[in-house]
Amino acid sequence: MKNENKEIFIPGPSGRIQAKYSKSKQQGAPVALVLQPHPQYGGTMNNRIVYEIYSSFYKNGFSVIRINFRGVEKSDGVFDNGQGELSDAAAALDWIEKENPSYSQCWVSGFSFGSLICMQLIMRRPEVNKFIAVSPQPNVYDFTFLAPCPISGLMLYGKNDELVPEESILNLKKRLSLQKNIEVKFDAINNANHFYKNKEKDVSEIVDSYLKEKITIA
Repeated sequence: MKNENKEIFIPGPSGRIQAKYSKSKQQGAPVALVLQPHPQYGGTMNNRIVYEIYSSFYKNGFSVIRINFRGVEKSDGVFDNGQGELSDAAAALDWIEKENPSYSQCWVSGFSFGSLICMQLIMRRPEVNKFIAVSPQPNVYDFTFLAPCPISGLMLYGKNDELVPEESILNLKKRLSLQKNIEVKFDAINNANHFYKNKEKDVSEIVDSYLKEKITIA
């Protein structure tokens, strides 16, 4: 994939944000932002699952960006317990939208801690059309702010997630299923832990098929 994974630095609220960016050659291509897992537990934008999601977007014709939150690798700033990271994500969304002014759709995705930031971001950005949240942690973070969840999307989790009891995921599913005018699809990967060890390709396949089903290109 030519032009994939180009390193760039974009302006952020606490200095420069290190990012990787791949631009679609298609006019009016959709855009996507992919967010990393928790910085204090070794998460970066080069996490294998983040990379798989990013690659799926690119292969499906998106212009796509992934970022290192503040304080991670070459990004300026220090960890800010989610508030600053949400601002970083918003800055990245601003940047990719300006780079692709004729975009047809806007998607946001995140893995683990990144899925929390992803869901917070969609509450604030009405132009976002769809989301993909991988390994959300409703037992750790309060997802009641999704009241209502403004858009449809995909939530993906491992059946053997050692950090998140399945019951908390099913409670979230039940709550979101009661909301009108949106459809949040929940997909479980059998024998997969929180980090999808040896199951990366399964993640990639589910994301890819969801994109093919939902994407529209002007």
